[in-house]
Amino acid sequence: MPSSPSRRSPSLRSRLRGGKPSSSRWAGAGTPVRAARAACMSRRRECAVRPGSGWVPLRALQRSRSILGAAAAPLLLFLPARPSPLPPRPSARSFSRDLFPRCFIGRWAAANRGVTKAGGARRGRCRSHLHAGRAWSCGVAPFFRPLAGERFTSHLHAARRRGAMAAVYRHGGSAPRGRTGAQRGGEKKCSWASYMTNSPTLIVMIGLPARGKTYVSKKLTRYLNWIGVPTRVFNLGVYRREAVKSYKSYDFFRHDNKEAMEIRKRCALVALQDVKAYLLEECGQIAVFDATNTTRERRDLILNFAKENAFKVFFVESVCDDPEVIAANILEVKVSSPDYPERNRENVMDDFLKRIECYKVTYQPLDPDEYDKDLSFIKVINVGQRFLVNRVQDYIQSKIVYYLMNIHVQPRTIYLCRHGESEYNLLGKIGGDSGLSPRGKQFAQALKKFIEEQEIVELKVWTSQLKRTIQTAESLGVTYEQWKILNEIDAGVCEEMTYAEIEAKYPDEFALRDQEKYLYRYPGGESYQDLVQRLEPVIMELERQGNVLVISHQAVMRCLLAYFLDKSADELPYLRCPLHAILKLTPVAYGCKVETISLNVEAVNTHRDKPSLNSSCLPMIQSPGRMRRSSLTPLASAATEQRPRHHSVGSGPTDLQRLAGLEV
Repeated sequence: MPSSPSRRSPSLRSRLRGGKPSSSRWAGAGTPVRAARAACMSRRRECAVRPGSGWVPLRALQRSRSILGAAAAPLLLFLPARPSPLPPRPSARSFSRDLFPRCFIGRWAAANRGVTKAGGARRGRCRSHLHAGRAWSCGVAPFFRPLAGERFTSHLHAARRRGAMAAVYRHGGSAPRGRTGAQRGGEKKCSWASYMTNSPTLIVMIGLPARGKTYVSKKLTRYLNWIGVPTRVFNLGVYRREAVKSYKSYDFFRHDNKEAMEIRKRCALVALQDVKAYLLEECGQIAVFDATNTTRERRDLILNFAKENAFKVFFVESVCDDPEVIAANILEVKVSSPDYPERNRENVMDDFLKRIECYKVTYQPLDPDEYDKDLSFIKVINVGQRFLVNRVQDYIQSKIVYYLMNIHVQPRTIYLCRHGESEYNLLGKIGGDSGLSPRGKQFAQALKKFIEEQEIVELKVWTSQLKRTIQTAESLGVTYEQWKILNEIDAGVCEEMTYAEIEAKYPDEFALRDQEKYLYRYPGGESYQDLVQRLEPVIMELERQGNVLVISHQAVMRCLLAYFLDKSADELPYLRCPLHAILKLTPVAYGCKVETISLNVEAVNTHRDKPSLNSSCLPMIQSPGRMRRSSLTPLASAATEQRPRHHSVGSGPTDLQRLAGLEV
């Protein structure tokens, strides 16, 4: 093995690096990768493999695999089998860009961070190098480096290009050469949860009408957007109503009505075109295709569509044979459907039951034993009484399964309120662990009286572990549970300070928080987005519980309220949650009914309106190095039900139409 740069081939070195490397970067063999690189550089074999349009010597990969063992094995998975001659001097920029998907590099380095020698010590610099974008001291650092002018803001920096990169590497094309400023400016921003999906996912609903598919679709979309995974619902009924302006009767859904079947198939194709545009062009991560999809022919069409576009597919089948549940669903939801403007209960019930019979003729449930045994899906049987889960593929699908197994449709009420007014509230201080003020104790007694008057069956009471919520709950005279994750947002160095003191002592921090309150993280503390991730177990428990009273804090209550009301990240930090008021939440068909109840006990106003940022303050707070952001903004799902685009499927044959075998 060579020990100095002089023994390496300058010709091959210049091809790999696009220029002469520094001696400090190339000297010695202090890491396994440096040893592998030194070994491969002593060879002059003019043969390389080509992933995308970047080049690396085949001998380098073989030697690094023998030295690094299993850690280097995944490198060869993305490379073509046939070698090609070296191209003339590829630039360092194209080499670093096209050699390997950086999202994979980040995952590999994160899984092996800190290892610098085989069996050697850990080095603390590794993770900082990874995030700073410099040459890493571990993993595949010498082979892969970031592009000039780019920085790694997280170990999965390239995830926003995931859809395009996935299509490139599945079809053997070249990696994208970058985006213009306009393209980057129009991107949707995503959170840490988005980086947990290695390719876009298409969730396909299956089931007869009135089985709760739309209920599950909307609820699941609301949850995924709340945790930061951009998700949108594509309801086929909306597309059908756009194509057929007036609905007459159940005859439209007969399987022998060829004209109607053609219209329905074309509507499905248009919806799938919009799914493709959302996942590939609008940086969406998950699309929910809300339709009956009761035939294998339709599901095979969707699978072929997903395969062509490198999407993962996860089916959610809702099965229900309880006539009482079906009748209740029809009366609660379908009577108010746009298909029935007259809303005559008897006529609606009769027509809709006949529509269900039309679907039953061609209904082919998922077959986990034979035909559909290789598909990823979950069967929800009788509104959550039983579940059948098959071949879950990844992290996000496991979260979907976990969520669906926790929700229920039983009537219940959730009460949200803050603690009584505290001593720090009177002083205008944030955080801390102060006790109740005299008016706060008065509110606790009023809350006890209110709960007794409501006569709530099997009410559970949850509090944080801070003194002010515990004192509020103790006045109720009932058993309560303390949750540490319900504690107020951690203000870090700003704990027990007033906003005026923060502005005087930390003016930059004060301005940064005003700029983007949801993402801003206090020095040594938390951001609202950190708080959302912390509160996810509470949401799961709330979904599976009955009647619950949650006594919490302002920021915590905002996060919980944003979930139930489907509020965006921009709206969440400014939701009004006043002291000495109770929010009564009643889940309904496709949302949540909210009622505000004041107990007529005076308290200070702790709400701070959203400031209007003028351009004069922006230069001070734009420095990326000073932004303590946990991730990027998640999408809201307030307008996530996709309406049809105004393009005609009859204007020209599309790939989907050819796939479906339609004549155009």
